Amino acid sequence: MTDPSELVRPLLRTRQTRDFTDEPVDEAVLTALTDVARWSGSSANSQPWRFIVLRDGATLRAIATAGMPQTRSFATAAAGIAITMPDESSRAISHAYDEGRAAERILVGATMLGLGAAIAWIIGDARKTVGDLLGLPDDRRVRTVVALGHASTKGREPHSAPGKARLPRDETVFDERWPTG
Repeated sequence: MTDPSELVRPLLRTRQTRDFTDEPVDEAVLTALTDVARWSGSSANSQPWRFIVLRDGATLRAIATAGMPQTRSFATAAAGIAITMPDESSRAISHAYDEGRAAERILVGATMLGLGAAIAWIIGDARKTVGDLLGLPDDRRVRTVVALGHASTKGREPHSAPGKARLPRDETVFDERWPTG
């Protein structure tokens, strides 16, 4: 039997990349990533998300400017995928969960395809600015955008010192019950 840890290694290597080269992202890759996103699970199979593929450099840079510092990865991104959601306060929690599932799958898919990716949140006044950039109708909003591109040398650098990227397993995983004492 193959070691389960080896089978999930690609998931363990998935990480945020926030600095990219100017090399374009292939159309087939963008198609594959949007298919991964649209096949994500959703609450009651409602499929509330709609995805906008971003390729225009001016739009990508405008998103970077609008939502800094959360959107800094769009300053060099070659592409992006905006996840739009219905503006329904009664479904806010399930929509946030569905949106996060799709975003993480795009991130993992990009890693599997050899790309860098970064999930960014659009917060505050930037939501209206980005919504206007993307031509969203009043009943939709954008909170999550995923920057995509080929990682630059800087983008491939580790974010943490060796051995410091995650808390130790014994501090984060417990058997059966919360530890006492």
